Amino acid sequence: MEIRRSLSQHSGPRRSPAEVLRRMTGHVTARTRPEDPVRELEERVAELLGKPAALFFPSGTMAQQTAMRVHAERRGRLTFAAHPQSHLQVWENQGYAAVHGLRFHPAGDRHELMTLPDLQAVGEPLAAVVFELPQRDIGGQLPSLADLTAQTRWVRESGAAAHCDGARLWEAQTGYDASFAEIAALFDTVYVSLYKGLEGVRGAVLAGDADTIGQAAVWRRRLGGAITDAWPLAVAALVGMDENLPRMAEFKAHAQAVAAAINADGFAHTTPHVPATPLFHVHLPLPRADAQRAAQALTDETGIRLFLHARSHPDPRRCSFEVSVGASGLDFTPDEVVELIKGLPSRL
Repeated sequence: MEIRRSLSQHSGPRRSPAEVLRRMTGHVTARTRPEDPVRELEERVAELLGKPAALFFPSGTMAQQTAMRVHAERRGRLTFAAHPQSHLQVWENQGYAAVHGLRFHPAGDRHELMTLPDLQAVGEPLAAVVFELPQRDIGGQLPSLADLTAQTRWVRESGAAAHCDGARLWEAQTGYDASFAEIAALFDTVYVSLYKGLEGVRGAVLAGDADTIGQAAVWRRRLGGAITDAWPLAVAALVGMDENLPRMAEFKAHAQAVAAAINADGFAHTTPHVPATPLFHVHLPLPRADAQRAAQALTDETGIRLFLHARSHPDPRRCSFEVSVGASGLDFTPDEVVELIKGLPSRL
């Protein structure tokens, strides 16, 4: 059955080509040149983050590997540190090693936020430390601004670069009493995604000082990312900056209401208990395979996509799934989400 509604940000009617093109129409005129949307996007992101320069990339994977390569070459060090469940390690087939010959040093416990003592225990010179805001694979947890400030200060004093994996920085800012520029000031480089919370098509922007971004542009070309027809990706991102970015606090409030309803019901529970951002995890008393089959049955019968995939759990009788509330998530009331989750066992 066709997906009619989706709690997942990454599927559903809002991501259909027709809907994306409809939202893009008003942002392109007869006078728009192919390079204009990309330039506007880079300038807007740089200004929003308070950085001197910014550079478009066709993928976040390329942007972050480029940042690590530049930081490594400038410091003559091959190792970077990050949380054990860093996106660069878990989701990118260790491209940092296969393509760039870099080494990854995990810091801290895989189920907890990285701390300053974790970094101090690394024990080898680092080119950079990657901070993912929020830490997606442990439920979207977010360090306090004080902790983040202390950690990035220590990193920079040690001679390493502080890099922000800001794939969800647009959402993470709602968890701080600080502007995007104030958060970004803690880091030498900041990567932001254009297709998650912004609901763009694809792409990323890397921001930093002019010298670093200039070197990043060289590596972007070497890696095949200096594409001349990037304007559709940039236009879709600009639409998201106009339409979705101002609503991030609204998305967070709805995520907190949904999590509160789930926790009050008791069949499932969330991590964090109170989401710090629009992102959180739901923990189910079901084996992963059963939850996946039940969710597919729900989609087949009703056209509702509850989640993309279930995550395994150390206890094989349990699993979890990710919720990232965006515009599509507002279509679901908290009580409806609770009933959909509670109804999963009946669909096996």
